[in-house]
Amino acid sequence: MDLKVETRNVELRKGWRKKIDEEKEKIVRHFASFVLHLRVSIEGTAHHKEGGYELKLVASVPHDTVVVTRKGENVGPLLIEGFDVLTQQMKEMQRKKRQSQQKGASSTADDFAQFGVIRKVSPFESYGFIVSQDAREIYFHENALKDISIDALTEGDAVMYGESRGDKGPQASWVRLNN
Repeated sequence: MDLKVETRNVELRKGWRKKIDEEKEKIVRHFASFVLHLRVSIEGTAHHKEGGYELKLVASVPHDTVVVTRKGENVGPLLIEGFDVLTQQMKEMQRKKRQSQQKGASSTADDFAQFGVIRKVSPFESYGFIVSQDAREIYFHENALKDISIDALTEGDAVMYGESRGDKGPQASWVRLNN
């Protein structure tokens, strides 16, 4: 994920940068391939009614942009609140995306189901790879799993999946154990 931090009318303090880096790491952990770019802008303002600072977080995600703006007296609490709101908005976007994928997958899942075997699972990074019947490698994200958690998968498990085209090649839009 690409991160850009900019300030206007104020100098970036070490404590602010440390907090931004901590929050970036959380986003990378929870939204690994979802957030493509994050811009953090801190501006010193002269508006006494609204506080002395304005924080703007802009996250680029596939096919959309999430913007969070907060104003207040202290940057520390603005960073915490801003990143909390950003995280909630991204969770909601992923939930809606999963729902639409489930609707699409459930109506045609068996018609287009393919079969493969789990080659690699990385639970801490929330992804894995399937080897298709024609020996291709298919990426899947934890969000694509149906009726099973990523921790319950092991190498060699037989699965069925729906294939779609991702940014970096074939990926599974849904994955189910093949019982």
